[in-house]
Amino acid sequence: MYVTVKGGERAIENAHAWLGEERRGDPQIAAVSPAQIREQLSLAVHRVMAEGSLYDSDLAALAIKQARGDLIEAIFLIRAYRTTLPRLGPSVPVDTARMHCERRISATFREVPGGQVLGPTFDYTHWLVDFQLAADGEAPPAPTADPVPEATPHVTGFLNREGLIEEAPPSDAAPPDLTREPLEFPALRLQALTRSDEGFSLGMAYSTQRGHARTHAFVGELRIGAVTVEMEIPELGFAIEIAEITLTESETVNQFQGSKTKPAQFTRGYALVFGQSERKSISMALVDRALRWEELGEDNLGAPAQNAEFVLSHADSIQATGFLEHIKLPHYVDFQSELELLRKLRRAAGAAPRQEAAE
Repeated sequence: MYVTVKGGERAIENAHAWLGEERRGDPQIAAVSPAQIREQLSLAVHRVMAEGSLYDSDLAALAIKQARGDLIEAIFLIRAYRTTLPRLGPSVPVDTARMHCERRISATFREVPGGQVLGPTFDYTHWLVDFQLAADGEAPPAPTADPVPEATPHVTGFLNREGLIEEAPPSDAAPPDLTREPLEFPALRLQALTRSDEGFSLGMAYSTQRGHARTHAFVGELRIGAVTVEMEIPELGFAIEIAEITLTESETVNQFQGSKTKPAQFTRGYALVFGQSERKSISMALVDRALRWEELGEDNLGAPAQNAEFVLSHADSIQATGFLEHIKLPHYVDFQSELELLRKLRRAAGAAPRQEAAE
């Protein structure tokens, strides 16, 4: 047994060394730096920060480098590191109406105060590979955009004036922290969705668009920009600014027929995600709306996106990865027990004996 264990340890050490060589690649090619990843692969960095529940672009870039570009592995590294950090206290809720928007669009109103700001987006690019990038060609500088007003009211506020969309439910209670407490039901829906796997959220959102939940939506507003984070200091008696972070916020406007107690009005789906994460935030808003069927007195159509336990229990990429990848680790004893049971059942059934499988 001791020899087996030592042999296993030696094999693992060799695997780690080989992994390091594979991560580095051809030593004749300059190594990529975390700063290059942070600045030039920013969307990957933002995803790692969002699903890792830690806003630190330098650490996220380093984790991406260590993980050889495997974003889920990088998210795992960030979450593990996050558990070692002290918690100094909660921040004041951010005011996204005062976001310094670098991108802000609405699919429901052409003219909105502050205007439509396209910002940096793939939406209007040609889907052609740019071979100039392989020759280290640099794109021409973008034209300078007009500054967006500091206070940019939300588009759904215009619908609120006429009572055409539901009011966001007020809440003064401090919510539990899903990063420190296990997921329970009824769950903290938005907390779970904001750190959910982007691909899973996208698949669930797409299912709602194809009729599995009957929640046809318009993008009321998508905004990306910087917001200030403040923290109240008891000794000072007021809040001070401690950081500025980039967020993506999405609000969808959904059709609603009304009920016996409520007049016909639009309902909403909501999302707030670290960094520039458009696909994730819109997906999250669609799934958020689908999960509210019971709250709004709608029928459950049996759609997967309406099942909170199914969606929120399987949306976390780290839990999903851990459970999936553990099956490639040794399960010799479990398999041998099932193998012997199968042989016993076959003998009892009088099955013709064959050469037994190698142990």
